[in-house]
Amino acid sequence: MKYKIAASIMRKLPAETAHRITIKALSTGAGPVFKRKQRLETKIAGLTLPNPIGMAAGFDKNAEAADALFRAGFGFVECGTVTPLPQAGNPKPRIFRLKEDDAIINAMGFNNVGLHDFVDHLRKRAHLPGIIGANVGANKDSENKINDYALGVRRVWLHSSYITMNISSPNTKGLRDLQGAGALEDLLGTVNEVRDIQTKTHGHRPLFLKVAPDLDEKQIADIARLVKWAKINALIVSNTTIDRPETLKNPNKTRPGGLSGRPLFEKSTEVLKAFKSELGDEIDLIGVGGIMSGDDAVKKLEAGAKAIQIYTGFIYRSMDLMYEIEQAIADYRGIK
Repeated sequence: MKYKIAASIMRKLPAETAHRITIKALSTGAGPVFKRKQRLETKIAGLTLPNPIGMAAGFDKNAEAADALFRAGFGFVECGTVTPLPQAGNPKPRIFRLKEDDAIINAMGFNNVGLHDFVDHLRKRAHLPGIIGANVGANKDSENKINDYALGVRRVWLHSSYITMNISSPNTKGLRDLQGAGALEDLLGTVNEVRDIQTKTHGHRPLFLKVAPDLDEKQIADIARLVKWAKINALIVSNTTIDRPETLKNPNKTRPGGLSGRPLFEKSTEVLKAFKSELGDEIDLIGVGGIMSGDDAVKKLEAGAKAIQIYTGFIYRSMDLMYEIEQAIADYRGIK
């Protein structure tokens, strides 16, 4: 009950202020403890998750609150996006709640403490359990974004369970260009060189790729071909959208940035289905985007995902959503 009250109070504060306070509280050990009722162990990309419910990147940008999120019931936590150098991100205000639409628009722009402090945070909790992902990106002013990804992969390798390359944020100019066939081939080829060296020295780490929902059929086919060629271990589908559906009601609907929440669900799920059609069982899929209920989570699994990630739904529904998703997945799997 007290966490519901706290969540209600946070939703009355400006969005970014509320988020900063929440992360600070979680980093000190505060937060709910999820009393798991179901056994939902899930294997993805060679990793064994206690359950298939993950926290998406963007919530814990600087790897400060992962252990509190594990206690809150998440089967895996993805931290970041982290860039080689610290950066402040885009001008404020840059997060907008669209309450009537169960949505959020964010134009954060990869604000983070940089690789040095991020890795230090991961290192300090290295002895603790939990599947933790490191989501890496490129600095806004980088002259060579591909090198930024290669550096990020190398630096987080020892301290993460898996590594995600985020090439799909709409808030860093030119970043989504890396989803083009030529640029993506160059990126994956360069990162694979790093992977070969790191694997020989420090052991295997699964590599994930996070893509946008704003892709056409050819882009989906090209990405699918290249992730198979590069032996990427999992695809995260999807990031936020730059689309603005006509159904949006909130006055902030025209703000720049990526739209998440309920209006993203249908589009992201259709793209998930398209990737499943292209990839079959060759590469694991993680479904993200607009999961606001247990039924939404099950629809992602039916569309081909092995696991899911949430963020906006958790902001609006907190622990109620966790309990509902767990029960819905248990029912879907026929677990009594």
